[in-house]
Amino acid sequence: MVLIAPALLAADFARLGEALRSVEAAGCRMVHLDVADGHFSRDVALGQPVVESIRKATRLELDVHLLIDRPERYIADFARAGADRLAVHPESTPHLWRTLESIRQAGVKAGIALQPGCPLSLVSDLLTQVDFLSILMADPESELDGSPRPEHAGNMTGGIQRLKEVSRLREEGGLSFELEAEGGIGPGNIGEVARAGADILVAGFAIFQEGQPAARLRELVAAAERSIAPEPVKSREA
Repeated sequence: MVLIAPALLAADFARLGEALRSVEAAGCRMVHLDVADGHFSRDVALGQPVVESIRKATRLELDVHLLIDRPERYIADFARAGADRLAVHPESTPHLWRTLESIRQAGVKAGIALQPGCPLSLVSDLLTQVDFLSILMADPESELDGSPRPEHAGNMTGGIQRLKEVSRLREEGGLSFELEAEGGIGPGNIGEVARAGADILVAGFAIFQEGQPAARLRELVAAAERSIAPEPVKSREA
């Protein structure tokens, strides 16, 4: 079953508690938080105090994407703040394997986030050490500044192909990490992303920017599940 994680950065922060209750009532099990420091990423978004406040407001699993320089400095802080999952970028730290180990030692699931243009070969040797791998389908900079609604996400062909490649490698290698897709996901492409092998789909604008987030979330879940449902067996005529 495909899991959809609403990206809270797209929600109205003045009504964040209401947004959390709404998606939770729709069956949501996980929400996604983007943290950016203005160095690794040009924008600044969220931080440990916000993660801690959200942790107090919900029991949902918190999937935290760290777009920050040298994330190893803050692993313990985000673990204490209540993160259940932490994803870091290979370009952000000189010792990726050590950072992943620190995340796991903190009792948090460890993940790697790959933005467009970052080769899979850079992290292929570490796939046995991760709990999840997040494939960014769109430029994370544009995700943070609020510009890319799903219908304007551009050509996602590269991301789809990368999902298929990672899914194949996971199966061939007998690996167990979860495959996550993030960026520009909406009603028009969620089926294709799900069929490409993603286990977790991160969607923001498609859920929060049209109003009625619970209804939008249910629609996306239904669309994803229809796309991966097995074809009905046609009965043979006598």
